[in-house]
Amino acid sequence: MLTLLYSVGRAPGRSPLQQRRGGLFVSSHRSGPGFLERGASQGARKGPEWERRGGQRVADERRRQFGAYLARLRRDAHKSQRQLAALLCAVSGTPSLTRNEVSRWERGERIPEAWLPFIAEVLGVPVGELERAAAHARGESDGPPFGAAVILSELIPPRDLLAPLATRAGRRIGSDDVANLAARVHGFRLADDVLAGGDLMAPVFRELNAAMRLYRESTHTEAVGSALLAQIGELAQIAGWIASDAGRHEKAEHVYRIGIEAARQAGNGPLVANLAGSLAYQLSNTGQERVGLDLARAALAEAGPDAPSKTRALFFDRVAWAHARAGEAQPAMQALGQAHDALSKADEDAPRWAYWVSTEELEVMDARVFTELHRPLRAVPLLTDVLSRYDATHAREVALYRSWLAVALANANEPEQAAEEARRVVSASADMASDRTASRARVVLQRLRDFEEVPEVRDLLHDHGHVLSA
Repeated sequence: MLTLLYSVGRAPGRSPLQQRRGGLFVSSHRSGPGFLERGASQGARKGPEWERRGGQRVADERRRQFGAYLARLRRDAHKSQRQLAALLCAVSGTPSLTRNEVSRWERGERIPEAWLPFIAEVLGVPVGELERAAAHARGESDGPPFGAAVILSELIPPRDLLAPLATRAGRRIGSDDVANLAARVHGFRLADDVLAGGDLMAPVFRELNAAMRLYRESTHTEAVGSALLAQIGELAQIAGWIASDAGRHEKAEHVYRIGIEAARQAGNGPLVANLAGSLAYQLSNTGQERVGLDLARAALAEAGPDAPSKTRALFFDRVAWAHARAGEAQPAMQALGQAHDALSKADEDAPRWAYWVSTEELEVMDARVFTELHRPLRAVPLLTDVLSRYDATHAREVALYRSWLAVALANANEPEQAAEEARRVVSASADMASDRTASRARVVLQRLRDFEEVPEVRDLLHDHGHVLSA
């Protein structure tokens, strides 16, 4: 039974990640939060009784989401339900709490009102965050629950696709199998440097499905299982990135959610943050700027101050971009500075997936933020310098960076140079199976329509104006 929660637009109590342009948000009690369905408006005009039942379902769903959030906090603290109950009894001086009561909380049957301060103490989370989440579950808060853990708890996959089978018929695997998977995962990262999303979609999703089957069906030690989950999370991140580049945004979001759950189970906070930050980047670029900003901040908070410096530089960069897309100049500039500060302290503990984070890449993001904030005098020199040194085999990135240079030149009232760069972008995008480059080509051409009287621009639009209607 699908539960209609809210219609189009901002609705009371709607969580940040439930805000979507167009369509309706619906949720399945069997499948959990986060399902997006289109065209599910039937029943929207069925009268007071339908509305009453719908309101009850909304209340039930809120409590269930709170329960899932609480369970997430408990698992992150590496506590069983029985252990949590025992600890709560100890700190509260009340010996009557049992595992069954904790289970009721996590199923959404009850909200642990008087226990919130003790839960916060035992699980090491701010009590205010728990109280806001509980107020949201009770329907007392029109806004979303706050805090990184609350936001990220909404990204768990619609059902536990990573649950091991009750009877495993597969072979026993060890660290060599994980190492082989890790090598293939990194191979996809390197391939993404030189190939577009449309070229890599099929093989990367085959690999991800095979890795998930391996985890569910095989037998292994706890350490091997945790390492395998981490590789599934890393593979999900690159698969999501590839799907997003191919324009398959819903598929990308779905696989990012799976990756977040895998990284959560593996206890890998920086990887959770990388997956959440990748999704935040997609949301910021697809018309969901406020949601993207909330999630980018949550990813940074999830990583924490002890994450490897190179990864923190990446997460600050994503926060900067999210602020820029939201039109917030000052916090965007501040986040850029924090990214550079973090990278200056880079250590040797950075994970393999952060191999590409460098001063050069941060300068590219600086320039993109400057372009987005209409500061071309700062953007143009940076992009020109970076492009003069950039690896030409990374054709997609070169085309994307040229697209920002073209827009920055247009903003600097240099339409002739902008048209020259734009022609390169459009020509390159025509030969790539990348939705991102195609979209940027349209952005550049649209920006240059303000200079149609300039001969170079007029010729460009004559030759490639059809791209705008693609």
